[in-house]
Amino acid sequence: MSIKSTSDPISALTARGFDIEYLSHAQSILTGEFSAQLKELAGVLSGLSLPITEIIGSGGGETRFTQRTRHALDQLGWKKHSFVVAKIIDGVEKESTSHEVDHVRIVPKVGTIGCEIEWNNKDPFFDRDLENFKRLHAEGAISVGVIITRGTSLQTGMWDLVRRFAKERKLSDFDSLAASGVTPTPKQLRQIQQRVVRAKDPVAFADAWTDNFVANKFGAATTHWEKLQARVARGVGNPCPMLHIGLPASIVVFDDAQVQPLDDESEAPKTGQ
Repeated sequence: MSIKSTSDPISALTARGFDIEYLSHAQSILTGEFSAQLKELAGVLSGLSLPITEIIGSGGGETRFTQRTRHALDQLGWKKHSFVVAKIIDGVEKESTSHEVDHVRIVPKVGTIGCEIEWNNKDPFFDRDLENFKRLHAEGAISVGVIITRGTSLQTGMWDLVRRFAKERKLSDFDSLAASGVTPTPKQLRQIQQRVVRAKDPVAFADAWTDNFVANKFGAATTHWEKLQARVARGVGNPCPMLHIGLPASIVVFDDAQVQPLDDESEAPKTGQ
């Protein structure tokens, strides 16, 4: 969908390379009924900055960048919320289901926005999010759903970004890699070493490490724009009004900080709920 409305603060993000898609009249709903909340969301997104060292140091789940984004939304009232839908017959609850959404913006007498950030999960999480939003919308619990994920330019450009890091840090062997704060797993170490020392068509260390890192951390089967679009094409989540946002490569900045791997539980990939 072409986004041209000057009254839509999200549209300004397209100039920075953000992927923006509205579904099922979501643009009219958001700009008409939730204009203040749309400005809140646009403000958080326009201020995003992702140091390359946080990409390199990330685990399989959230980066510190994702945590900062979540905190910024939380501070503006986009709180985690668990919706409980119950079936009651003659005053007796017969069954109930709960749907937890990471960021919910409730506007009294207007409606509710649900938002999920899928930075780097297994792509089936999109099915969960889209179906949750569909059910919650059908029950009247939310007016619009929002999904934020890695955009096209960030996904397709990830190899070049990581390779640039390798070039700037002059990564030529495992010692220089360790000096930059990066420690591959034993399996990754073997895979890289095999490609570097093989007799036929050996691969430069920086390229072998970049290939391995990107494939392991940000592979095709993780959550990114193309995978989200594939589900939209199949009608998953339809007809819930939704806004989908893809984060661009332009938010990545190069810095001289030491890579700090994340090892606490909050950085682990999400599991099914």
